[in-house]
Amino acid sequence: MIPRTRIRNIGISAHIDSGKTTLSERILFYTGRIHAIEEVRGGGKGATMDFMPEEKLHGITITSAATTCQWHDTQINLIDTPGHVDFTIEVERALRVLDGAVMVLCAVAGVQSQSITVDRQMKRYRVPRLAFINKMDRTGADPFRVVQGIRDRLQLNAILLQYPIGSEDQFQGVIDLVEMTADYFEGENGENWLKKPIPESLIDEAQQAREKLLDTLSLFSEPMTEMLLAGEEIPKELIWETIRQATLSLEFTPVLLGSAFKNKGVQNLLDAVTLYLPSPIDREVVKTAESVSVYPNPDASLVALAFKLTVESFGQLTYTRIYSGTLKPGDTVYNSRTEQRVQIGRLVRMHANKREEVKVAVAGDIVALLGVDCASGDTFCSGEPLVSLEKMFVPEPVITLAITPKKQEDSDRLSKALNRFQREDPTFRLSIDPELGSTLISGMGELHLEIYLERIQREYNAEVYVGTPAVAYRETIRQQATFDYRFKKQSGGPGQYAHITGWIEPTDEPFIFENRVVGGAIPKEYIPACEKGFREAMQSGQLEGYPVTGVKVVLDGGSYHPIDSSELAFRSASHQAIEGAIAKAKPYILEPIMLVEVETPNEFMGRVQGDLSSRRGLLLGSETMQGYTVIRAEVPLARMFGYSTELRSLTSGMATFSMEFACYRQS
Repeated sequence: MIPRTRIRNIGISAHIDSGKTTLSERILFYTGRIHAIEEVRGGGKGATMDFMPEEKLHGITITSAATTCQWHDTQINLIDTPGHVDFTIEVERALRVLDGAVMVLCAVAGVQSQSITVDRQMKRYRVPRLAFINKMDRTGADPFRVVQGIRDRLQLNAILLQYPIGSEDQFQGVIDLVEMTADYFEGENGENWLKKPIPESLIDEAQQAREKLLDTLSLFSEPMTEMLLAGEEIPKELIWETIRQATLSLEFTPVLLGSAFKNKGVQNLLDAVTLYLPSPIDREVVKTAESVSVYPNPDASLVALAFKLTVESFGQLTYTRIYSGTLKPGDTVYNSRTEQRVQIGRLVRMHANKREEVKVAVAGDIVALLGVDCASGDTFCSGEPLVSLEKMFVPEPVITLAITPKKQEDSDRLSKALNRFQREDPTFRLSIDPELGSTLISGMGELHLEIYLERIQREYNAEVYVGTPAVAYRETIRQQATFDYRFKKQSGGPGQYAHITGWIEPTDEPFIFENRVVGGAIPKEYIPACEKGFREAMQSGQLEGYPVTGVKVVLDGGSYHPIDSSELAFRSASHQAIEGAIAKAKPYILEPIMLVEVETPNEFMGRVQGDLSSRRGLLLGSETMQGYTVIRAEVPLARMFGYSTELRSLTSGMATFSMEFACYRQS
């Protein structure tokens, strides 16, 4: 068994088209996991990690894919995640269970909108990361500007560990500022990694870059500070250890350079992963919802998190991270959410969509369970007390489509597809239009729902009619309002009685319930029913029937009847009380606002800005680079449908854009 110190659980995350999947393909090739390199676009079989037909068709990563490879004496469990914001939940749940990450940035575009989202997710789960500046061979590549962007826009203490040997079409390799060697990559696929003396023309620049690196690192190492002041040579082992400790403490972000497509710099990155990113035992102790500490000890009780599931013809495939203990086929464990016993059948290690049988999984491993019935986010435990790992953050959908089956025989197949997708993807929601009776599907964007519609047809052979997209508006309140509601029914037998008092007020959280009932005015067993009634009332607002958000409910009193009171009575009273209170609290409608980033040739800049303004867009600023401009704006989602077609028309097909949810704002 591989020592826990020689395991790295890492993810590769970035803005779309930064080269994540191309980088993953090279990592698999150089570690000997695959023996031929395939490209994301360009015929052939396609990249190993993009195995879905929709991924090959659209040329993007849609679902996170896991694999395992070996670099020297270190096992790397790798998850390649999507870059498109519509599939951000795939990044979210991968980072929830990983120990370290590689953030990929384009050497030309630098920090982009989804880079900021990924950075926010990494900080949410306190994941140490390396930055890899990719596409150094592209025209306009400027790694120094990208590093400054990381420092300014992401507020990270980022420093280059390498210095480029040329750039754009003259990019030849990198200078390792720790070992002070020039690294070149020769052979048909860059497999011959050669270390040579630094070119004379770059010695001074490399020396200055090394001094800057050491000055920064000396802040984290007293021995290094003393050696620098004494003018002594710093051993590379001390530099490596200082970088590692500063990276693990999230105080430092090492930056490396390369071109995955041109097969340059990937081996250095693999070395950096093993040198600087944490093993399972280096990560901070995991806390459960009950504030119990979980240590990565194979001999302790089992604690494992089901972080992703896919439903296939043979049953459910559950991706699971083992945080503590040991798991074997045939073991019986407990699902802490359902408190039910679960029999573990087969364990497999994933290589994209292929499986390899595993006989045992221990703390630090990421494996998949076959045939286990559970939900995404469930915790598996082996003994008392049952604990639950903290849930991951799930963003709210912003767009809705109405769909109806074209034929009667499509109805059952559609129902199976939608139920499966809802189980697999927490950001894919189902509901029914109360007026028309049609099925409503909600998601993170047009592409998100478009992919599911393609899968409904391809995987389930079901044809559907699709309505026009609708924006997922919300309602909220402007001020505090009180409620004092008495629910009383008498219909010849046992009656129904419940009385509640309290108030509602605006809050930044989606919903907060606070129980301030004292003295037994409402029996404790009825309090959960009150909260349930409050939550039900939030599903439909008073203005247009949109869900209500940003409300705190305080229950401070009431009364009950020893015979006529029941959970149902208090639930009904709570529902109706809140409806009345919301009507008094000056409700108003919120609309989703999107952060839009457009990359356009300079000659179309004014035209694009004018169009964004006409869509009620708030221009945030622009950044001019060689020959093109990046424009950032906040625009209501309702005005962004069909924007890709309009943008192509405005710029002769030469501009691109990305869009992600920013906030809700009064419409």
